[in-house]
Amino acid sequence: MTVATLVALAVVALVAFGTEGAIGFGGTVIAASLGAQLVPLEVLLPAFVPLNLALSGWLLARSAGSIAWRVLVFEIAPPVAAGMIAGIALAHAGPQRMLALGFGIFVIVLAVLQLARPATRPLSRVARLLLLVAGGVAHGIFGTGGPMIVYVARRRIADKRAFRGTLAVLWIVLNSVLLASFVSLGRYGDATFEIGAVLALAIVPGLWIGERLHRALDAARFERVVWSVLLAAGVALVVRCVSG
Repeated sequence: MTVATLVALAVVALVAFGTEGAIGFGGTVIAASLGAQLVPLEVLLPAFVPLNLALSGWLLARSAGSIAWRVLVFEIAPPVAAGMIAGIALAHAGPQRMLALGFGIFVIVLAVLQLARPATRPLSRVARLLLLVAGGVAHGIFGTGGPMIVYVARRRIADKRAFRGTLAVLWIVLNSVLLASFVSLGRYGDATFEIGAVLALAIVPGLWIGERLHRALDAARFERVVWSVLLAAGVALVVRCVSG
């Protein structure tokens, strides 16, 4: 890889880590949608996931006292886990470019609807289950099921600190499973470690930026930032699939 590519990856990582540090999600979807235009996704994700685990651990430590455990354990985790099992299986068999394109389009539609007309009523139980299962499937395939999971979680967890901490717990569990899957598939070679070393340079400054953004955002701005991040990442993902 050229020096320019490595520098570009470091910038993507800074944006990804800063975003996740600020709002509790978005790091992997930004890395996947932007960074994968620089290096193959099958090399990028194994390099990024261990670092994202470290970031989630730090966010968990910062928000440990405000986690919405009941919502996480009884409402979010079971359908996401079921979907992720299916997603990992599909990752080895499905047409990944078409799946990624569909995922990107879904993210765009969801974000545009939410930005145009923010939700004021809770989702039905069936809708919650479908979205959470879909989020688990996407996480198993692409390493990021955040958009669907966030769509449900934001309606159930209003406080931004509790929202960020609750998602940190979920990402730790899901990404630990992904890490084990990558190891079993032999995804860790010289290229992965080289990329991981470059990405790691951005984690501390990204966290520093993210923490200050988190403190500065009020509730209304926080809500719009969440969905604006999803919209930008969805557009980038679709562009990559169409032009790749």
